[in-house]
Amino acid sequence: MLGFVPHRQPTNHLMKGLHMDLALFERVSEHEWCIKPFGKMRVPGVIFASEALLREMDAKVYEQVANVAMLPGIVGASFAMPDAHWGYGFPIGGVAAFDADAGGVVSAGGVGFDISCGVRTLLTGLRVEDIDKVKARLAEALYRAIPAGMGSTGAIRLDATEMDRMLKGGARWAVERGFGSEADLARIEEGGCMKGADPAQVSEQAKKRQRDEMGTLGSGNHYLEIQQVTDVYAPDIAATFGVKVGDIVVSIHCGSRGLGHQIGTEFLKRMVIAAPGHGIELPDRELACAPIDSPLGKEYLGAMRAAINCALANRQILTHLTREVFAQIFDKHLPQARLPLLYDVSHNTCKVEEHEVDGRIKKLYVHRKGATRAFGPGHPDLPKELRDAGQPVLIGGSMGTSSYILAGTEQGMGIAFGSACHGAGRAMSRHQALRNWNGSRVVDDLAGHGILIRSPSMRGVAEEAPGAYKEVGAVVDAADQAGLARKVARVVPLVCIKG
Repeated sequence: MLGFVPHRQPTNHLMKGLHMDLALFERVSEHEWCIKPFGKMRVPGVIFASEALLREMDAKVYEQVANVAMLPGIVGASFAMPDAHWGYGFPIGGVAAFDADAGGVVSAGGVGFDISCGVRTLLTGLRVEDIDKVKARLAEALYRAIPAGMGSTGAIRLDATEMDRMLKGGARWAVERGFGSEADLARIEEGGCMKGADPAQVSEQAKKRQRDEMGTLGSGNHYLEIQQVTDVYAPDIAATFGVKVGDIVVSIHCGSRGLGHQIGTEFLKRMVIAAPGHGIELPDRELACAPIDSPLGKEYLGAMRAAINCALANRQILTHLTREVFAQIFDKHLPQARLPLLYDVSHNTCKVEEHEVDGRIKKLYVHRKGATRAFGPGHPDLPKELRDAGQPVLIGGSMGTSSYILAGTEQGMGIAFGSACHGAGRAMSRHQALRNWNGSRVVDDLAGHGILIRSPSMRGVAEEAPGAYKEVGAVVDAADQAGLARKVARVVPLVCIKG
């Protein structure tokens, strides 16, 4: 239980697995719920959700949002997105910003283990009728070309020198080695290369784990999907993004693989040990953190930024492999076979950003754990051709269900540091999912709906069954109506390569 006494003692309401008690919140608006500061909370907690979504949330989310609000140097509020669920330290879907000048901290638990896990979406120029006749062939070709699953390895082998170059260069490193073009980099956060990465802070064990894993999907909820645009809600923005009803797009969801997990594990242990020496009283050991300006804080930031570059390079290589498959199958009908990049967004990061706080522009360290950056129109970090529309926000659904393309809003910049949800959010654990579904049956059921699944693990398919997740449409509607991001288009899967 918690190391504080709340304004209303939740007792067993806050046990993992039980649903939320709405009496613990003050309702600010239809889609905003506030936890007033109590005990050692330094700021309020805020959850963005419809009443139905909030009721169904794991009650541990309340505890974790409140715990994050106790960390030193936190600014504004401890936020949770509409897809929030219980996580390690921070809730998944948690957002918090810290001010280094006010003793702010960086938390490995506030970033997560799969550092810079994210989604990128490619435009194809194809229509659904172009895919129908070759769908099975395309599924098999992608499955052969894209290594997927637990411990999957690719054809790329990095020696020590090349590993460090990749960790410093990110997607730019990949492009320089022939995996894509300069045009791709403009459509990736940070221009495809996170500054401040320090490969020297990445352990040899982390590098060893990644040596053979570049250009692989991994396992869990990672995927590559061929998707059809079925609905457009904001035609002006959709036109700017280059999508219309009937279009075929490709989305890739993966992260920093073993390297990111190793970094998270190692630094969490170090931060737990170091916290008392910095005078930090942790409400939960999983919120282990270090002052931003401390040697440990700087070392973690250097390692985490290297992991961000690893994830960006990984998605760039997967993009190249995908383009090669499309070029082989559509060589006559799609001679360019370039599949231009719409955008690449990361979740599970801590980034230095400027935001307005109490009428002043402040440099903040924004943690997004299972949450997506969603910068609004006019933001200087966006590509010029997208700037008027706002940043593309790519929301992945669960296997076999819809995904969405949204756009950042000006309102969202002022209420949650330009952040939005990142997916559907789990409704049950993987263990629960295994008790409810059989992987082969899930594959057959989805095939009956015209969705082809290719995966090396039927256990993994069962763990990721669509019913194990919240209804992504409800999550996206809540984000839209809360002003976090604007709904632009809906896409549905035709082919899914599942890790």
